[in-house]
Amino acid sequence: MGAPTVTQVADGTYLVGGTEVNWTVLTDGDAVTLIDAGYPGDEHLVVESLRSLGYRPEQIAAVLITHAHIDHVGSLPGLLRRGTFPVHTSEQEARHARREYLEQATTLDVVTRLWRPGYLGWSLAITRAGATKHVRVPEARPFPGPGPLDLPGHPVPVPTPGHTSGHTCYHLPEAGALVTGDTLITGHRTSPVSGPQLVTPFFSHDPAATLASLDVLEPLAADVILPGHGPAHRGPLKEATALARERAAATR
Repeated sequence: MGAPTVTQVADGTYLVGGTEVNWTVLTDGDAVTLIDAGYPGDEHLVVESLRSLGYRPEQIAAVLITHAHIDHVGSLPGLLRRGTFPVHTSEQEARHARREYLEQATTLDVVTRLWRPGYLGWSLAITRAGATKHVRVPEARPFPGPGPLDLPGHPVPVPTPGHTSGHTCYHLPEAGALVTGDTLITGHRTSPVSGPQLVTPFFSHDPAATLASLDVLEPLAADVILPGHGPAHRGPLKEATALARERAAATR
C-alpha cells in the first residue's frame, strides 16, 4: 500500500484513492468533513491524505458514510482512537454500520470468481488491507437533520438504496459535485470497462434498486462524480447515468 492519491476537483473538495477504494475530503478553514474511510489497513493512508492537505485527524468535524461495507468504514475504529467526532449516515445504514445486520458479499462470492480477470490481484490487495476483518462502528448515528448538513462542504444527503438498504450519496452543490459511493462508480479492477457504470451485481444487496437509484441522481446539479471506486469523472450527470444504464442492460 503506497501513498494515497489526492485529486482536487473544486475548492476544498478532494477525491482520495486508497487500497482499491476512494474517500472524499471536504475542507473549510480549520475543519474537515471525511466521507467514507477505506479498509482497516487504509487508516494511515487516510491520515496521510489529511496531512497532505494540512489537517490532522483531530480536525475532523464529522465522518459521513455512504454505506457500511468494510472498504468504506474499515479505518473508522482506528480514526476514532485518534480524535473525537460524530459518524453519520442514514438511519438504516447506521444500523448496518453498528452490525445489527450485514449486507456484504461473502468470501465464497469472491473465491468462486477468482478465475475471472482482475479478481485475484484485487482480492489479494484487499485481503492485505484487512477485508476479512470484522469491523463495526457503534458510534454510527442517523443524520442530525435534513441537509444541507452544517459541515465543511455543506453536503446534502441523497438516499440511494440498493447497493445496501441504507446507501446514501452526497450532493455538493457549492462544488458542483456528487459523491456517489457505490451507487455509481467509474472503474474497478474487476471491471473490463472504465467510466460511469454500476458495480458488478453480486456486490450489491439489491441490484435492481441500485439501478433505480440512478433516477434519483440524474436531475441533480453536478458535473463532477466522486465515486467509491475509479477516478473522478467530469461531464453531465444525465449522460453518466445513461451510460451506466446502457452498460447494465448489456450485461443482463
